[in-house]
Amino acid sequence: MHGEEQKSERERIAVIGAGRLGPALARLLVEAGEPVAAIASRTPEHARRAAAFAGGGVRAAPLEELPGIAGRVLIVVSDAAIAEVAERLAEAGFAGGAALHCCGSVGPEPLAPLDAAGASCGVLHPLQTVPSPEEGVKTLRGIYWSITGEGEAAAWAGRIVGLLDGHAVTIPASARPLYHAAAVTACNLFIALEDAALAMLERAGVPRREALAALSPIVTLTCRNIFRLGPEAALTGPISRGDRETVARHLEAMRLLPATIQDVFRAGALHTVSLARRKGLDALTAAHLERLLRDNSGRNA
Repeated sequence: MHGEEQKSERERIAVIGAGRLGPALARLLVEAGEPVAAIASRTPEHARRAAAFAGGGVRAAPLEELPGIAGRVLIVVSDAAIAEVAERLAEAGFAGGAALHCCGSVGPEPLAPLDAAGASCGVLHPLQTVPSPEEGVKTLRGIYWSITGEGEAAAWAGRIVGLLDGHAVTIPASARPLYHAAAVTACNLFIALEDAALAMLERAGVPRREALAALSPIVTLTCRNIFRLGPEAALTGPISRGDRETVARHLEAMRLLPATIQDVFRAGALHTVSLARRKGLDALTAAHLERLLRDNSGRNA
């Protein structure tokens, strides 16, 4: 019986971080029947709210008490705070067990103090945007997660992904910055690109709210085509056709817009030429387009 109690204590989970992802993960794990025991946060009130959101008897606790509460920790804090949290946990006596942090751009290295204390360390990161705990509960099932690590940490990360009906990809620690840059490009930079398109429509005389509504069908269908057909097959438009005159008119029309929007257009269009080459655009037309896009502003002539 004593062995069973020790096993149970070792499998108890503590979540550190009460922002958006931490409470959502805690609640999903509680709903999956996992033994989530506590949530810790730099701000006690935030920890109390997160624990209440998680439900299932999860309680708020100071970080220094976690070694006596749980044998597994999910560290859901900013990249810059991971090392400090790991050091405080190690100093508080957390040893053995498993520790995962949930940041995308770094490997297990910031968890070195816990590794030295005998914990199995790794990374579990959702390839998903989580604007709030409530949205996270709705959108973290069935997605892709990246895992870095070995042994117990990797096995535990895989279990969490399985409980959430997800899919796992293994990312070497050295490749995590590139992996995360890909996620930022697909998500954050896409938002910036749509904002640039809205600015162009506003300059053309379309009110912003109406511009947003107008873009919705074409953007929605484009996204659907990208993931159904692949980028090459989904690509349409003047660059795909090799229409230099239209691209030149675009560049001329943008001269009064902010430089950042012009730069976004040129950079995106240059990569679109590369994509069009893969789709079959002839080399001479592609070269003319690239020269036009690089030289039009005069800054890169």
